Amino acid sequence: MHNTPTFVLVHGAFANSFSFAPLQAELALLGHRSAAIDLPGHGFEATYPAAYQAPQDLAALAAEPGGIKGVTLADNVARVIEALERAKRTGPTLLVAHSRGGITATAVANARPELVDRLVYVAAWCPVELDVSGYYAQPEMADVDPMAFASTLVGNPAELGLLRTNFRTADPTALAAFKQAFAADLTDDEFRTFLNTFQPDENLDAGTSADRAQAATWGRVPRTYVRLTDDASVPPAVQDRMIREADALTPDNPFDVHSLESSHLRWLVHPKPAAQLLASLATR
Repeated sequence: MHNTPTFVLVHGAFANSFSFAPLQAELALLGHRSAAIDLPGHGFEATYPAAYQAPQDLAALAAEPGGIKGVTLADNVARVIEALERAKRTGPTLLVAHSRGGITATAVANARPELVDRLVYVAAWCPVELDVSGYYAQPEMADVDPMAFASTLVGNPAELGLLRTNFRTADPTALAAFKQAFAADLTDDEFRTFLNTFQPDENLDAGTSADRAQAATWGRVPRTYVRLTDDASVPPAVQDRMIREADALTPDNPFDVHSLESSHLRWLVHPKPAAQLLASLATR
């Protein structure tokens, strides 16, 4: 088993390892090993209050504590490093991050570049010149409305110590906003199925300038960016900006860039093209 590459998969906000199952099946059938990580407070560590069930009690839900309170980016990094240390014993590692998972992957490569043989960002945040919040104020994000989901936010993040979203809403306006942002190219059934894999709570720590890509460490790791051409939540324009900034930071080690025709989520629901692309990276 030694020298067998392992894909270590890192999910995005409100997500978990479960959403990688179809991709992992495709990778396995192509002969590749993968491990999908649940960041702290995700997967079976998530909090699903009884008030989140049906019928919902939104007033109670707004006050219910959540286990992800206090979880930091450093906690996420420690979880991924532990997985990489174990995977590295049997061969090379490819660290694959989606969406908000890119913040964690970047910080991991800043801290322990020797554990990562290739970094792969799939429409994932790769903060270089700005913090993630800073990119939201840039022209590349002009078409993204951060208030589109305001009606689904539950409780006060400052009081709860976390971000809580009601993905079980039946409000047609909110559902249409979610679908437009994440899955315009999926059927309504596929979209609602994915929505039911999301968990209500996410942590508040998206890192600081210290967690942006660092040339001396992160910049040594070979890296691939998989652009999602139809992504409306991390639009291609901002994906391309992060690629440009990263390449300017380490011109001797530029991104290897590929594109998939996909919304933010389609590649996980119909994973064959993504699995074939990832498999090609593993054989290098």
